Amino acid sequence: MDHEHLETNRANWDERAGLHAAREGTGYETRRFVDDRSLLSDVVRFDLPLLGDVTGLRVVHLQCHIGTDTLSLARLGAASVTGLDFSGRSVQEARRLVAETGDAVEFVQSDVHAATDVLPAGGFDLVFTGIGALCWLPSVEAWAGVVADLLAPGGSLFLREGHPLLWAMDETLDDDLHLRLPYWEHPEPTEWDGDQSYVATKTYEWNHSLGEVVTALADRGLRIDRLVEHDSVPWEALPGQMRLRDDGEWVLTERAGSAPLTYTLRASKPSA
Repeated sequence: MDHEHLETNRANWDERAGLHAAREGTGYETRRFVDDRSLLSDVVRFDLPLLGDVTGLRVVHLQCHIGTDTLSLARLGAASVTGLDFSGRSVQEARRLVAETGDAVEFVQSDVHAATDVLPAGGFDLVFTGIGALCWLPSVEAWAGVVADLLAPGGSLFLREGHPLLWAMDETLDDDLHLRLPYWEHPEPTEWDGDQSYVATKTYEWNHSLGEVVTALADRGLRIDRLVEHDSVPWEALPGQMRLRDDGEWVLTERAGSAPLTYTLRASKPSA
């Protein structure tokens, strides 16, 4: 495991958590979840048509950050919801948020690769992995193994993620769509300098092709049930080249629909 790069990323997410958890003035707008106990995050609201009914399910949200999507899953009627994140500050802020909202969610601090050390193997009906998570992991095969281990027989994975084609675009070039970065998984990550972000530390990211994600899950015995590509993304991934839709999703201003920006994948673990 690439511990040096992962520790650098952890420090970055600790810093982001404090900024994102502010009750007002950030894209997360956490005060809304306190004031409106039925509110769902924009991400989960977008996911609903493909997510389906989670009533009565045991749910784990991997790489949950400050928990706005996690508590939204609880509000949909899941029997139990657990959020897991490697950032101690993120977990702290997530616990503080649900203490104010009253949502029944448990948060656990752990690297996702060690999830089965702190969570029960085979203990979940749904593994939820939200947007912008896989790019922080060096091996999609290792992640797929964790998903398979956590799922109960008959359980399912829900993944919505930035499309690998989007991750291959260089967002620092604002005059057109430029494919300059790796599309396939590579041992060495792409390094981003902190002065290009709102936090000071460097970050390291790994892309994983669509084929690599599908194959990794299939190799772990999961059945791919659905794969849908979308023309939108829930943040301004290409600054200066996107417009905000009414549903909170960003789409290309020019050449709309010319490239997939996110995808949703559903997979299931066969019943015993």
